[in-house]
Amino acid sequence: MSFIALVRRELRALWHDPWQLALVSYIPLLGIFCLWWLFSAGLPRQLPVAIVDQDHSQLSRMLTRQLKANPVTEPQNFTDLTAAVTAMKQAKVYAIVVFPYDMKKDLLTGHKPTIDVRYNSQFLLVGKLLSSQIQLSLGEGLLHVAGLKQLASGTPKSQVAVNLSPVKSQTTALFNRNNNYIGFLVPPVLVALWQLLSMLVMANSLNRELHLNPMNIDSDTYHDVSNVLTVAFWPKVLAKMVLFTPILMLQGGFILVWLYLYLGLPVAGSLASLLLAQSVMLLAVWSLVLLVFVVMRDSARVISFCTALFAPAFAFMGITFPTHEMPQLAQWWRLIMPSSHYIESHVSVVSYGAALPNMASQLSSYWGFLCLLPVIYFLSRKLLPITVNATSAVTVYDSDATQPAKGQ
Repeated sequence: MSFIALVRRELRALWHDPWQLALVSYIPLLGIFCLWWLFSAGLPRQLPVAIVDQDHSQLSRMLTRQLKANPVTEPQNFTDLTAAVTAMKQAKVYAIVVFPYDMKKDLLTGHKPTIDVRYNSQFLLVGKLLSSQIQLSLGEGLLHVAGLKQLASGTPKSQVAVNLSPVKSQTTALFNRNNNYIGFLVPPVLVALWQLLSMLVMANSLNRELHLNPMNIDSDTYHDVSNVLTVAFWPKVLAKMVLFTPILMLQGGFILVWLYLYLGLPVAGSLASLLLAQSVMLLAVWSLVLLVFVVMRDSARVISFCTALFAPAFAFMGITFPTHEMPQLAQWWRLIMPSSHYIESHVSVVSYGAALPNMASQLSSYWGFLCLLPVIYFLSRKLLPITVNATSAVTVYDSDATQPAKGQ
């Protein structure tokens, strides 16, 4: 059986499968552009914030204007705290600011009133951003009031700023100075999407072998290819990899070119190093898919299990949540994700400009996936013949059932 014949067989199967053809053509492009469009603003703006003004003073109105001037927040007035809490539970607002009774009076008489600020921490990035921006806006307004109070008490103007802020701090993001969410979120989201599409492509191609009639022969230009699952199983798998690896690497390369060459996101290292890391990640994804296929040997179960395994990939990358704070089971699950290994190389190349020798040491974390190969080979020798025998028995039974009875 010629290996070229097996590759041509996979190419014909791809051309006659509209869903598989969509997975390797326009679906990835639509997914990439849609995800980029969602984050194209770069920063969240005009997030609704509930304002409960119980003081109704000039000071509370001034602080509301401070929040209004901040491009991140969009104040909305509520008459009471209960209505504001209900709105936050319904996700109509993301934060609540309560100005207490006699706030201005307490400030002028030397007391310390408490401004109640609440935000929904379920939205991790939104909650963190609102927390910092609300404190910044209120702090600037209250500093202005405190400055007027010191001037009224006879403090020299040159001394007021020193008294209010004796120590000034500045926070600068090293690798994202503009705090752009495109460079922060879009690359790992696209990597998670690419991993999911790669899984579906290989799983669909393997599942196709389960639905072929083993009694038929695929006629090829050079040889006849048997449809029996156990006949030349590993050459068939290799043919699938030879066909789909360049196609999916084109998708991964397009993601890198779109982000770092067309959009101009900062990158300190070489994109060629990232392509190497993507190829290793792709092989790790396919080894997991092959293991699931050999164990389950059922189309629906293979797709369902692989989807459940790879769907939470973004959450396990450690971009928005520290991985060392995850439960132990989640950390073990993370180690199974090829994208979790890849993202470490991605960050080191993009942010730190890691060279190829440094990245090669990071790629050694994939050693566990190499250990799957003998396991997959052993299971394929034991389990695939069981599926072939069961399929053959069903095929013979169905063919006998269609035979006309004698005398008819």
